[in-house]
Amino acid sequence: MEKLFQMHDAYISEVPMDFIRSQMQHINWNSRLIGIKGSKGVGKSTLIQQYVRKNFGEGNRHALYCSADTGYFTEHTLVDTAAKFVREGGTHLFIDEIHKYDNWSRELKEIYDLYRGLHVVVSGSSLVRFNDGQADLSRRLVEYEMPGLSFREYLWFETGNMIKPITLNELLAEPSTFCTRVLKEVKPLEHFKNYIKAGYYPFYFEEKGVYQNKIQGIVNYIIDSELTAYRGLEVGNTRKVKALLQVLSQMVPFQVDISKISRNIGIQRPTTLKYMKNLEEAKLIRRLFTNLESISDLQKPDKILLDNPNLICTLSSVEPEIGTLRESYFCNQLSSAGHQVEYGGITTGDFRIDKNIVIEVGGESKGFSQIKEENNAYVAADDIDSAVFRKIPLWAFGFLY
Repeated sequence: MEKLFQMHDAYISEVPMDFIRSQMQHINWNSRLIGIKGSKGVGKSTLIQQYVRKNFGEGNRHALYCSADTGYFTEHTLVDTAAKFVREGGTHLFIDEIHKYDNWSRELKEIYDLYRGLHVVVSGSSLVRFNDGQADLSRRLVEYEMPGLSFREYLWFETGNMIKPITLNELLAEPSTFCTRVLKEVKPLEHFKNYIKAGYYPFYFEEKGVYQNKIQGIVNYIIDSELTAYRGLEVGNTRKVKALLQVLSQMVPFQVDISKISRNIGIQRPTTLKYMKNLEEAKLIRRLFTNLESISDLQKPDKILLDNPNLICTLSSVEPEIGTLRESYFCNQLSSAGHQVEYGGITTGDFRIDKNIVIEVGGESKGFSQIKEENNAYVAADDIDSAVFRKIPLWAFGFLY
């Protein structure tokens, strides 16, 4: 146990405290069993370490932060570790990289049932493995999903200007007032294009020169290790799945032709649909449907985008389509803020938000012709500073979280 505390002290003493993401306030830390999941690199470990340092300080032995992928857990079980920790007066146990530990969900269930005074927080970067463990922890685990940086958070980190988030309803009600307030603090368009290329993953601010290499490493790890181990992806098809991602990164944002995509990468249509479902679960792509309430597992999506524009810029071998980047950004920011995003269809706006808001995404010259028949409709336009009527700067939708 002392070895774990030595590692705990090193982690907690070194974690930076100058930038604490708002997700910390959205988590009910009083719950007995909390799970924080999210793709690799979004900052889960940092958030947990910051919470420990902020609320327990250094040297406090009532809290223990550890990682399940350390050598300690090759010789000790989670249950035994929890038992010893509780005997020594521990009350809050934080376990990072929980997906690296075999049978983690079953042992957490046992810990939850045995030690009612112990609060446990776990995090995992393998979304597919984390999802598999939820069945064992039904009605016990309170789950939170952590996204990458919003454009608002990126600006905070990049410029030092901390602007409070705004709700979607507030933005749509008074877009001009909000834009004016932001423009007094910072010039969003000065930084927006760089955020589209790099900045969604917080590690951008650690090593900017190798940012896209790190993203490529995350993609390779998910496909080569996680999908092959936990979703039955044949090793011989890993290159084809990577080719699929490259094809998707170069698509213009129109309707999807699954048969054509399948022919291009040499995979049968049903298998392509299955792999797309897996890639979405791993937060690499986003499948969009006109009605989320009536879809089946292998239904053809109406539109496909990569999860965030940084992925597009990393994976595309050609200059990405600006329309694709805009739509990927818009969907990512709205979804990350907790909104339901559906494909709007051919005859209406690009997206339907929370069933009752229609938003068309485009450039500075984008007009209202496609949404003129819609009552609650707006245009999210790139390359503009201020809102005019129901035409709102695209960057403003990056301030929702």
